[in-house]
Amino acid sequence: MEPEESPSRPLIDDIHSNGDVGVDEPSRSKRPIISSGEQLDVEAYASLYQGRTKIMRLLFIADHCEGNPGMRLEALRMAYDEIKKGENTQIFREVVQKIDGKMGPDYGMDSAWCEMVDRRAEQKKEKLDNELNAYRTNLIKESIRMGYNDFGDFYYAHGALGDAFKSYVRTRDYCTTSKHIIHMCMSAILVSIEMGQFPHVTSYVSKAEQSSEALDPITASKLRCAAGLAHLEAKKYKLAARKFLEAGPELGSHYNEVIAPQDVATYGGLSALASFDRTELKHKVIDNDNFRNFLELVPEVRELINDFYSSHYASCLDYLGNLKANLLLDIHLHDHVESLYDQIRNKALIQYTHPFVSVDLRMMANAFKTSIAGLEKELEALITDNQIQARIDSHNKILYARHADQRNATFQRVLQTGSEFDRDVRSMLLRANLIKHEYNLRASRKL
Repeated sequence: MEPEESPSRPLIDDIHSNGDVGVDEPSRSKRPIISSGEQLDVEAYASLYQGRTKIMRLLFIADHCEGNPGMRLEALRMAYDEIKKGENTQIFREVVQKIDGKMGPDYGMDSAWCEMVDRRAEQKKEKLDNELNAYRTNLIKESIRMGYNDFGDFYYAHGALGDAFKSYVRTRDYCTTSKHIIHMCMSAILVSIEMGQFPHVTSYVSKAEQSSEALDPITASKLRCAAGLAHLEAKKYKLAARKFLEAGPELGSHYNEVIAPQDVATYGGLSALASFDRTELKHKVIDNDNFRNFLELVPEVRELINDFYSSHYASCLDYLGNLKANLLLDIHLHDHVESLYDQIRNKALIQYTHPFVSVDLRMMANAFKTSIAGLEKELEALITDNQIQARIDSHNKILYARHADQRNATFQRVLQTGSEFDRDVRSMLLRANLIKHEYNLRASRKL
């Protein structure tokens, strides 16, 4: 069914001139399509979020589970219902096109609703414009700030993210308190995340954190989560993990227009597994009381972290395998799943081989649920990359560790220490002789 044209279309085309990120078809076609994901309860997942991110996550699921028509239609149905609660007619038309009449007349094109919303948008924009012009004439800073803020909310509600961002940023010149600055930063961060402009996210998080005296614990946790998303997008997994781990339990569902507490546990837990060493994992994740509150919401992530630390690799890899299909449906994590999984697996291989002088590759392959040939290739790559100090006996299928000659290393350190001591003593004797013979004083007198 083709969407009908609305009489108010020119204004709405202007509102959507920036494009509606998240429903851009060409960019989505580059992302991997997964064929399964039956474990995901779409309704329970969507209930964790509100506002625009709820819609975009549902559409992302619909576009990435094409092998599961039931899940796709369920996601589109929920997106349709959620959009009708708002004012974004552009995204509504796109969802109707995706449904393509497969869900009956109740989920078809509602031209009357679109016309009503577009007409109301025209009237509201004119009203906001008149009010802002009056505030500018009277030079009332607080009113001008509120006027730009209202324009930002208006554009955001109608999907014009670029215009919304500009309006929010313009309020900066009219902010008179730290709270105003923080409010401006939080609005700019929200829109930047939706647009995928993560350098802006980092910039405005930094600006907001400069007003630390005005930050309450919830806002501080929101900023850390936003910074974590920016680092995750940049593939700086260690920095991302640190930011998510710093989020306090008071965050709760207060930031569900961007991220759910379950996401904090998943993003933070997997990033930490991929980038932290064993000591950091113990002290910063497992023994972190604040982060434990998040992990309790996602028992699978909690258990796989504990299994990894306890060297129960088969169980850890089972959890990762079971989670993978659902993680590929996550709007922020999907691009990083393969990279994170590879890094976690490599760390597990390194950790497995570290304590031993020799390792039977048959037993190791069984522990990692892979073939001996596949395991050899993985170990070869790690040895070549100098991450494992070892050599492989391909005939007997044994990995031998290359341990350094401790005796020779000790002698080398003693010789180096002796050379440094000899050099330091000679330098001190030279200085003492110069002072004794007043060499510096004589040189200054000649000048």
